[in-house]
Amino acid sequence: MSAQPRVRELDLLRFVAAAAVMLHHYTGVIYYSAWETSARTVFPTLAPVTSYGYLGVQLFFMISGFVILMSAWGRSPGDFAASRFTRLFPAYWFAVCLALLVFLSTGRSSGWPVSDQGPIMRFIPNLTMLQTGIGVPDSESVYWTLWVELHFYALMALLVWRGVTYRSCVTFMGVWLLASVFAQEAGHKLLSAVLIPIYAPFFVAGMAFFLMFRYGPNLVLWLFIGVSWALGVYYSVHNISGFVAWPGRDYHVIPAVLTAFFLIMWMVATRRLRWLNWSGLTVLGAMTYPLYLTHETISRPIIETLRTRQDRWTVLAVALVTALLLAYLIHRHLERPLQQWLRPRLDAALAQIRFGVPAEPVPPVPAPREADGRTAAIP
Repeated sequence: MSAQPRVRELDLLRFVAAAAVMLHHYTGVIYYSAWETSARTVFPTLAPVTSYGYLGVQLFFMISGFVILMSAWGRSPGDFAASRFTRLFPAYWFAVCLALLVFLSTGRSSGWPVSDQGPIMRFIPNLTMLQTGIGVPDSESVYWTLWVELHFYALMALLVWRGVTYRSCVTFMGVWLLASVFAQEAGHKLLSAVLIPIYAPFFVAGMAFFLMFRYGPNLVLWLFIGVSWALGVYYSVHNISGFVAWPGRDYHVIPAVLTAFFLIMWMVATRRLRWLNWSGLTVLGAMTYPLYLTHETISRPIIETLRTRQDRWTVLAVALVTALLLAYLIHRHLERPLQQWLRPRLDAALAQIRFGVPAEPVPPVPAPREADGRTAAIP
């Protein structure tokens, strides 16, 4: 199977989405523990914009629908699972350990303290990424999106097992979207948990945009995108968390921002942004996942230490630069080496399971390929 071409405009969009979430947490939330007050009052000029940075998550989910379908094409279920595990867990394990260390050092974290659980009892389930499913809170608030992503991966594994074709994708998208609405209507707990109806429209839209990218637009794909836009806007407006709500503005700003996201993804799908082909965007895209995972964790001790010694803009600049530098270091010196160690061993294990033969020696790790066309959306 030939590698898919690198879609560098998606690398840029992923980074923009992560940066929007980061700025939302630093300057746009109603309350941020590191400032010990509302971040909106600390940055009143930025807050009207950055308070909506949380919508970057919806953009992440659309990009995920696009990219995961692209990376799943032509793969077996085992190969798909191995690629997702290798992509998600190295940086995530580091982030969970960092969250524990910061908590033990400072006593502060977005997910701590725990009323009836010690830090270790929070830490151990979080290492699995399954903590939400067993009722254990996330070590950091941003981890909730990974649980949503895992739902999407489980559904995609069914599609991969069935065989990824244009026809099977369209069938899968239609069944998922319609069944998610039925689950929402019935209030069925199990079906709602499996089908994630509030976020399904964004994943389905991303898949439709990829099919448009690969095969060209047609009326059926436009219908999927239109229905996904309508459902996504409705769910986003009517499920606003009290931690991010801005009464009087949300009903106008949220539809406008989400519409802009759909238009940008349309431009990607129709190759109108192919001029965004700078190789540095690959590095920004690679930094996105560790940046998303660790920006809250690393900012708290920085802001708490400097807020009484420096002006707010200096503190914000230091937090931003540190988060970006840490994300690059995680990717360059931890994520890539661990991925290169894990992947051949997972492939060897899958081959042994598939063919029922003794394990073969693990082949040498190949040199990293920055131009590899496979990317991931996270988040």
